[in-house]
Amino acid sequence: MPDTLIYLLCGLLVSLPAGARSGAEDPGQLASAIQRHYDQVRDFRADFTHSYTGGVLRKKTVESGHVAVRKPGRMRWTYTQPEEKVFVSDGAKLYSYIPDDKQVYVATVPPDDQATTPALFLAGKGNLLRDFAAEAVTVPDAPAGSVALKLTPKRPEREYEWLDLVVDRATFQLRMLVTSDQQGGVSAFSFTNLRENTGIADKEFLFVMPRGVDVITEGH
Repeated sequence: MPDTLIYLLCGLLVSLPAGARSGAEDPGQLASAIQRHYDQVRDFRADFTHSYTGGVLRKKTVESGHVAVRKPGRMRWTYTQPEEKVFVSDGAKLYSYIPDDKQVYVATVPPDDQATTPALFLAGKGNLLRDFAAEAVTVPDAPAGSVALKLTPKRPEREYEWLDLVVDRATFQLRMLVTSDQQGGVSAFSFTNLRENTGIADKEFLFVMPRGVDVITEGH
């Protein structure tokens, strides 16, 4: 797939000044607290800003949009700026659509015990304690009042090497997700206006195949 974001959730490094410190936190206890919080979250929606720095020239791109997530395994990432992109998981299939390309990529959602990617963790698949080794980390430009964990997958992943999870210290709501890919690119999602357990309807996770597009199925 040309855009691994549907698997990664988002993308990685934001070059910013101050940081969230979790040095005083016990990584295992913090991971347990975050997991307990997300076990109680049925759905959430938020605005996001996604920045990516990569390539030989370390070029930086910045995009923004809206996300809706509902367990189990349902997500819709709608990019609105600077170009439209849509990534949808209906719980069984993953769809990646960039209108300008006139192509839709379709993949199968992996089983729960193989869902170690950040996006699918947020959608209720995967488990922090089971799937990752956690350590304290400082994340540049993390919001005030947040704490952060660096999570390294226990099983090697094709799409990313590590991810930093930044949450609100008091509520454990998601604030940032930062990750690094195998090519050294770093990408970061920052979340604002996040609302949990609002009762998001099934129809938000239906993907209607556009007319006149090429459909490319994973494994074909």
